[in-house]
Amino acid sequence: MSERLADHRQTGGTPPGRGVVKRQGPRPLALHLTAALGSLLSSSAALPLLRSGSLPWAPALRERAAVLREEMARADRMRDGRPQGRAQEPGDRLTREIDREVRRRIDAVLTGIERYRSHPYRRDLPDPPVVWAEGGSRLLDYGEGAGGRPVLFVPSLVNRAYILDLSRDRSLMRWLAARGFRPLLLDWGRPGPLERRFTLTDYIAGRLERALDFVVEAAGAPVPAVGYCMGGLLAAALAQRRPRSLAGLGLMATPWDFHAEDSATARRVATFIQPWGPVLDRWGELPTDALQALFAQLDPLLALKKFSGFARMAPDSRAAAAFVALEDWLNDGVPLVAGVARDALAGWYGRNDTVAGAWMVAGLPVDPQAIRVPTLALIPERDRIVPPASALALPAAIAGARILRPPLGHIGMVVSAGAETGVWNPLAEWLAATG
Repeated sequence: MSERLADHRQTGGTPPGRGVVKRQGPRPLALHLTAALGSLLSSSAALPLLRSGSLPWAPALRERAAVLREEMARADRMRDGRPQGRAQEPGDRLTREIDREVRRRIDAVLTGIERYRSHPYRRDLPDPPVVWAEGGSRLLDYGEGAGGRPVLFVPSLVNRAYILDLSRDRSLMRWLAARGFRPLLLDWGRPGPLERRFTLTDYIAGRLERALDFVVEAAGAPVPAVGYCMGGLLAAALAQRRPRSLAGLGLMATPWDFHAEDSATARRVATFIQPWGPVLDRWGELPTDALQALFAQLDPLLALKKFSGFARMAPDSRAAAAFVALEDWLNDGVPLVAGVARDALAGWYGRNDTVAGAWMVAGLPVDPQAIRVPTLALIPERDRIVPPASALALPAAIAGARILRPPLGHIGMVVSAGAETGVWNPLAEWLAATG
């Protein structure tokens, strides 16, 4: 096994001399490798426990486990009743087959990771014009000169904004611009010395409101604002504070009740920040790899599943390029400044400040019942990052809010093959109808 790992480290799956610069991801690489290899290697270690019946099983799996144990015991009895030889030893064969399968799966995940790290795809979309900037943030105008209706898009602070402009095939911004809108995407950028002192109040009552003022002045009328994920929380606070400037509020996979489905997991997320206290105080931000490790807790074996599947793709296929484009975005994270990290992790996840009415922006609680602008909430049914019950709590508290529940995932709602039908079209129709 160690030889196989060494082979992957040395060759990387890329012929020498081509000068391909390897990616650093999936980040943090050591964590993903440890989770994948630990899970696979545990199969051999668990076999004796399975035979003895000492493995703890979830209630839903106990009956299937009992059937499996009986089949194994029957095979062992057949072995004991025959002349002993390697060909007649089912137990030994099972051990060898499990070991062979473990090795095959380890090879698959390592192959997938190395093919990803060496893949030739690089995002080459040119940025649209920057029409406003402040600190490290920029307002990107995807419909300049087209005369369409301006729409302000507010992404999350913990991921790069270009998830809404991922590739030539999957760009909500360019798709809307081609249909007569003028999407303006607020790219928060990477935090610098100024932003490291920010709280959520600085981002919302400061930078976001000033970006909104620019768009409203350019439009000469109120404009819709659409927030994605954490950006929806920022946009909701904006809608309460600046109702006369907004023609509508769009919420895409926006959490609100952080304890709706699994309060224990939410509180575990909150405790994640505690050992990082000295780093927050010294650096003024939570590092990108720390955030990536936090996201990995939601599905520790996701990298194993993803990269094993990627190893089966034809490297020059459109599916492989789409995988790499999305994975590049996932690994191109930004740090979260200290004040926002504390507000979001300890406040939202730990105390559920949003539902408790204790989330304050500029000294006032954010109250969805005070939002009076037309609201559309797009809540993907298969979201594992923001559980639907968490997202439903926000539009349920906004009078007259319209709710759509496309059968998509958190990221799939903006980049999957079903995004145009399930999300982009209904969003465009709603934007066209907002007064």
